[in-house]
Amino acid sequence: VEGNFPTPLLEPLPLTIGVYYDPAVRNHEFHDRSTSRSESDWIVRTGAAQMAMYDTLLTAMFDKVVLLNEIPRQDRVDAVGEQKVDAVLVPHVDELQYSIPRHTKVNVFEIWMKYRFEVYNPAGELLTDWTMTSYGKTPTAFLQGAEAAVNLAAVVALREAGANFAMNFPRVPEVKQMLDARETAALDAAGETIQ
Repeated sequence: VEGNFPTPLLEPLPLTIGVYYDPAVRNHEFHDRSTSRSESDWIVRTGAAQMAMYDTLLTAMFDKVVLLNEIPRQDRVDAVGEQKVDAVLVPHVDELQYSIPRHTKVNVFEIWMKYRFEVYNPAGELLTDWTMTSYGKTPTAFLQGAEAAVNLAAVVALREAGANFAMNFPRVPEVKQMLDARETAALDAAGETIQ
């Protein structure tokens, strides 16, 4: 999958976020083996496009993004090494489904993706996890062929995933609590400075 992911117009959240990309996300592929000789096998490789989408989205969403080599663990005091982060985000692609005209008899290509996100504190304690879905659809009338149609449907699904994440991340109760605590601390510090 190759696509363009515009930078979202967002007020960055006041967090330094650590991000760990599992190899399953970096190299994400979906294989669908044909059931007959008249059908084609499909391999949809979304790893590079996933990384491009996340890089664009997260750098716009947060004050600072720090890439990590591992998920923090509770049994290590220096769980995120020397990096100073407020939280660690770990995205997963749990599922990808697609539909092509051969399946549905409708001249439309569709991609559904299901994501799962984990957020850890710097000490490696899981704060929250939640799931999110995205969807992309492409009529074949606008495209040159099936591969281009699946590619565009995947790009639409990835863009929707980015928009959903940007809108819903601050609403996750544990994340909202963390953001509220940071805002309260900033207001308290500002009040002390004025006095």
